[in-house]
Amino acid sequence: MERAKPQPSNWTVPFFTIWTGQTFSLVGSGLVQFALVWWLTQTTGSATVLATATLVAILPSVLLGPFAGALVDRWNRRVVMMVADGFIALATLGLAYLYSIGAMQVWHVYVIMALRAIGGSFHWPAMQASTSLMVPKEHLSRVAGLNQMIQGALNIVCPPLGALLLGVLPLHSIMMIDVTTAAFAILPLFFVHIPQPQRSAPAGNKPSLWSDVREGLSYIWNWPGVMAILVMATVINFLVNPAFSLMPILVTKHFGGQAMQLAWIDSAWGIGVVVGGLTLSVWGGFRRRILTTLVGLVGMGLGTLVIGFAPATAFGLALAGMLLAGFMNVITNGPAFALIQAVVEPDMQGRVFTVMMSLTGAMSPLGMAVAGPVADAFGVQVWFVMGGVVCILMGLSAFFIPAIVHLEDGRGEHAAAQGKVLASPVAADAVGR
Repeated sequence: MERAKPQPSNWTVPFFTIWTGQTFSLVGSGLVQFALVWWLTQTTGSATVLATATLVAILPSVLLGPFAGALVDRWNRRVVMMVADGFIALATLGLAYLYSIGAMQVWHVYVIMALRAIGGSFHWPAMQASTSLMVPKEHLSRVAGLNQMIQGALNIVCPPLGALLLGVLPLHSIMMIDVTTAAFAILPLFFVHIPQPQRSAPAGNKPSLWSDVREGLSYIWNWPGVMAILVMATVINFLVNPAFSLMPILVTKHFGGQAMQLAWIDSAWGIGVVVGGLTLSVWGGFRRRILTTLVGLVGMGLGTLVIGFAPATAFGLALAGMLLAGFMNVITNGPAFALIQAVVEPDMQGRVFTVMMSLTGAMSPLGMAVAGPVADAFGVQVWFVMGGVVCILMGLSAFFIPAIVHLEDGRGEHAAAQGKVLASPVAADAVGR
């Protein structure tokens, strides 16, 4: 049975009530992230410490992702989001207390960053999977564009706002802002209903957690179109993310710039993301979402290529490339998220999203391990050129791969092949149903 669709006349108020609370929480999280990184920088001045902090913030989602997704698909997603937000807030509250009594140490920050990442490993897939049950399919790309726009705006606003607050407030007070904004995220969830997908397993025959994890992996592996999207995302994270992580080296060694030039190029990316998100939220993309994603991927490759080929005397050209790459990043990612939400059965989305998150997340540190020596040997521009060329080739090649181009046409056929029933989202709200 096809899942029930929200009526256009009544979906906006409940969804955007939750969405607004979650956005406030993202602001608080961004401020705390900036403040903690700055505290680590000022306290230790160690690049190793900062790298370790990044690693502990990534590893939980990489290692726990498939299991978290399986649990999200088992449990009530509204409750998962409430518990995850509350868990993150309590962890932050504990760190704020340690700082207020003068007992906070570097390892405490590592622990809290890891705990916050564990909470995020459950919260993110629960929110993504809930979105597909609350938002009509034809509006998923617009909502994804809006999400991308907010992320871009936060990247622009949170660092200077965090720096301003650090000048007038002690660190533990900034952490309390995050606790307060978490309350804005949790409270609406007490009053707004989130539809739940029915489990396809027969009653009284509840599979083990490991069986659920294997089912999620098998689901992706046996659907060539979804598998191709995952491979493309993994390659992008391996090549492109490390390139942009090396931007400070490009600015200083290639362009001979200083902190202000780095700020300009970071702002160009953020502006591109905001404009791209606004464009996608208004436009919605092509009828076939995958075509929007592939056009965006080619455009992102072109922007990255412009950065890599920009001469040392053409910093303005690099700014233009960064602006284009940021804009096209949204055009690539927004419809891709909406596509997965539209074609994957609701009771599988937690597992699918977290498997994708785990594999793509693991690529960033692996890519950095390779990119560093390559950049030292041949220059940072080489990595930007490689990333740009691969994005363009993948995007253009995918137009000729039927499994990718017709991904949105095969939802029912794939479900039948897997022996699944497309379930209605209306089901019991009990946790561990």
